Amino acid sequence: MKLTDSREIKADPATVWRAILDPDVLKECIPGCESLTGSIAEGFEAAVVQKVGPVKARFTGVVHLTDIDEGRSVKISGEGKGGAAGFAKGGAVVTLEPIPEGTRLTYDVDASVGGKIAQLGSRIIDGFAKKMADDFFARFQQAVEGPEADEVAATDETDEKKKGWFKRLIGG
Repeated sequence: MKLTDSREIKADPATVWRAILDPDVLKECIPGCESLTGSIAEGFEAAVVQKVGPVKARFTGVVHLTDIDEGRSVKISGEGKGGAAGFAKGGAVVTLEPIPEGTRLTYDVDASVGGKIAQLGSRIIDGFAKKMADDFFARFQQAVEGPEADEVAATDETDEKKKGWFKRLIGG
């Protein structure tokens, strides 16, 4: 399954770059991620629980960041095993481009599955993979930017615009 999309993030490329390399941000953005340990140099070990159609499984595996072009692009790849459910593997090439409003983040995703999960059919698998990618990058955008303006208005009595938790962390 292949997927290409982009998001416009209201933050400078340096902030977005720091966030994409931050294991805490990655853990928070991966849907169903229970743990993520390791380092950029050595790779990360992850545990993720997901439900694909009628099949729910806990996947354990590794995530690597490679082909790092400082401040411009990185390849995030991972492979996980879900016991009897099967396996999943894939990657995303993430590219950052400065735009007047902040940063355009473009991603090219390639994913595949095998085992019991693969028997669900390509329509279910492709829909699931698209949803996972969309969820990851939506969570990533919110971690960097903060909530949408209408969410802020609904939850913030002082009308002070909230920043994303990553921006607050780095003082941006």
